[in-house]
Amino acid sequence: MKILAIDTSNYTLGIALVDDDKIIGEYITNIKKNHSVRVMPAIEMLLKDCDTLPQDIEKIVVAEGPGSYTGVRIGVTIAKTLAWTLNIPLSGVSSLAVLAASAGSYFYGVISPLFDARRGQIYTGLYQFQESRLLDLASDHLTLTVNWTQRLLNREEPVLFVGNDLSIHKEQIKADLGDRAYFARVTEQNPRPSELAILGRDKEAVDIHNFVPNYIRLAEAEAKWIEATKGSKLQ
Repeated sequence: MKILAIDTSNYTLGIALVDDDKIIGEYITNIKKNHSVRVMPAIEMLLKDCDTLPQDIEKIVVAEGPGSYTGVRIGVTIAKTLAWTLNIPLSGVSSLAVLAASAGSYFYGVISPLFDARRGQIYTGLYQFQESRLLDLASDHLTLTVNWTQRLLNREEPVLFVGNDLSIHKEQIKADLGDRAYFARVTEQNPRPSELAILGRDKEAVDIHNFVPNYIRLAEAEAKWIEATKGSKLQ
């Protein structure tokens, strides 16, 4: 099965083309540029370089969040449009799960992928590999870094942290967890779109029209609007 994977949920823009267990092609950048104008040219370039036509694709897999509100929305919208246009199935995968899978297959403990969420907060979850299968031990959520490390202290396993935003929270993590905290190498910090494709390969297809991103929290503008209008009545 030929799968096109799309990840624009954070700064990293990732596109991959996978055929069963073979990674045909992969495109990754980790720069602060507008994904909305870059993702379709990236898809077109990858398909062209891999001698693949759009009608050859049999499934779309997209990183569904959490992450950047705009980035997640861009990826999901394009994935839905392509799946509907090509009349092929679509599956969504946690952006944090992709990050965990990109770094932790060799690690003997648990894996905590993270994205910075500002104000001392992170998007994170807890994962573990068992017999080459990635298990979800704690659902993706938004939390203060200090609250998350205190929760991890209740576990006995070493913890591998991974993500491009590690530098923001590394000092707090090391202070709280000491030598139980491990950090992925710099070459492992980008979520790999090929891992996204593999994770979504056997996932059940979603209803394209009802599929929505997993933002975890409201966009800041939306949250402020709700707070400002709380208790008011429409005239």
